[in-house]
Amino acid sequence: MTRTGPQRYPGASTAHWYQDDFGGTPMEVNVVVLHTTEGRNLPDYDGGATAPNLTAVPDLAAKKLRWYQHFDIETSSRALVNLRGGVETNTLNVCQVELVGTCDPKTHKAWGSAPHIYWPEAPDWALVELAAFLRWMNVQHRLPLSGPAKWPAYPSSFGKGNGARMAADEWTNFEGICGHLHVVENDHGDPGAIDFARLIALAQGSTVPEEDDVALPDADIEKIARKVLTLDGVIVNATGDPANTHIALASAARNIETVVRRTEKAVAALPAVELTDTQIATLASAVAGNAALAELIAEKVAVKLAERLAQ
Repeated sequence: MTRTGPQRYPGASTAHWYQDDFGGTPMEVNVVVLHTTEGRNLPDYDGGATAPNLTAVPDLAAKKLRWYQHFDIETSSRALVNLRGGVETNTLNVCQVELVGTCDPKTHKAWGSAPHIYWPEAPDWALVELAAFLRWMNVQHRLPLSGPAKWPAYPSSFGKGNGARMAADEWTNFEGICGHLHVVENDHGDPGAIDFARLIALAQGSTVPEEDDVALPDADIEKIARKVLTLDGVIVNATGDPANTHIALASAARNIETVVRRTEKAVAALPAVELTDTQIATLASAVAGNAALAELIAEKVAVKLAERLAQ
């Protein structure tokens, strides 16, 4: 099957790349399956024999997810059970993502203060980072930002009779985002009761408040505007981590529109400068390998700031 769209998630490391060893089936992806690793570090996946397409490793100090890609987005990976004579699982148009951490409350308790994420109570920054990936999948691969209503908590999510497991025909016809706990022929219960409603709201951008709901001081508005965009057409990475610039932008993009609407007073004190077409093009190309985000930044930020600065 012909693959379309970018096959690498921008910023993801390929230091643990397994496609060369295990090949895989080309697919036109319309499903993302979320897993939890039930560990606190990047797994070796038996040398890649049980690897997903991507692994998200929490960096708790930096409050971001460090992404590792093991297979192309639209090449089958190996993290699901696929029974002989049944329906296809790994090869049925699915991109698989492992989230380092646990969905098991007993494991969470046992780990105590050791750094980790208990995904049913994931911090908002982790959901924002995961939502940025899902939004990218939506833009680049038309992944529906929707999924099952039931995400039972572990351990009730374990087993084939967990009340949320799909039947063969449901799985075959499914498009969107689900968990390992939903996949036919499997019995795992991860990622448990992840806050799916919040995750989808973030991916859809519905958490951007209306203008009157935000009351930022003028000094903070100007500071944020200068962090996001400089007048010479250079994207500023607020995290100081060039390898993950796209993550910072993706996480901030949903709020940029609100910030722009409230910068008029601060911008009025700045010199009148109009961004040229060349500078706007530079902004777009700065988001390397991600045309959708480049367009979003260029159209929703650069143009609007240019208009205000030209007044």
